[in-house]
Amino acid sequence: MELIPKVTHHYLRTKKKFPNVWCAGCGIGIVMGAIIRAIDKLKLSRDEVVMVSGIGCSSRMPVYVDFNTLHTTHGRPLAFATGVKLAKPSLKVIVITGDGDALAIGGNHFIHACRRNIDLTCILVNNQTYGMTGGQFSPSTPFMKIGTTAPYGNRERAFDISKLAIASGAPFVARGTAYHVVQLEKLVEQATLKKGFSLVEVISHCPTLYGRLNKEGDAVEMLKWQRGHAIPISAAGKVPPEKLRDKFLTGVLWDIEFPEYCEEYDKVIAEAQRRD
Repeated sequence: MELIPKVTHHYLRTKKKFPNVWCAGCGIGIVMGAIIRAIDKLKLSRDEVVMVSGIGCSSRMPVYVDFNTLHTTHGRPLAFATGVKLAKPSLKVIVITGDGDALAIGGNHFIHACRRNIDLTCILVNNQTYGMTGGQFSPSTPFMKIGTTAPYGNRERAFDISKLAIASGAPFVARGTAYHVVQLEKLVEQATLKKGFSLVEVISHCPTLYGRLNKEGDAVEMLKWQRGHAIPISAAGKVPPEKLRDKFLTGVLWDIEFPEYCEEYDKVIAEAQRRD
């Protein structure tokens, strides 16, 4: 019996980097599979794709996939990806990051990547904790949830990541979950095709640390929570407001057009050369 589907196997460094570092039940492997299948559906070759990451559990993903890959410093994947895209604008550059990597040490890079509108696809895996370094609370840990650095409950308000991206100027913002895999694949496809900066926030789960500390059950229970709390944006208008209070919206949350940075920078170069 074939354990790994051929389409996924084709894009993995199976002879070099496995078994992977992720805990049993982690949602990041699900997200990786969705990204791979989206890339395959878009008929992109491995040489056309660059995957860039920073530091964290989700940022280990480029280690396992057979694309052009960069595993960079903490909080800086969007900065490195910007350089790649400016040097080789024909490449599809996908940034893999987490809520700690992108929003804490990398927060400044995140808001300015959204504002600048360079043609990058950012897949932000939001598991509401620093999973790799021991379960500390992150900028997306909900109020009063437990972390190893918040044993009496986190007293800081969490970022709404998708709203932050929209407010910072990102022209395409979507949210999916590790449970709703088919929807997630479609969102990654749309984001990859979008000209300009695109964000896909993925609500995922960390059963080993966040789930255990907050007594939220095993991976199955945490996936059931995602199923029960995600509301498609297309259905939100049909749901009474009181039933939306502890829920979150999924789907394409924002989609507008705005001039892309690489193309605008080419105009600057052309104008400078004309004047010279």
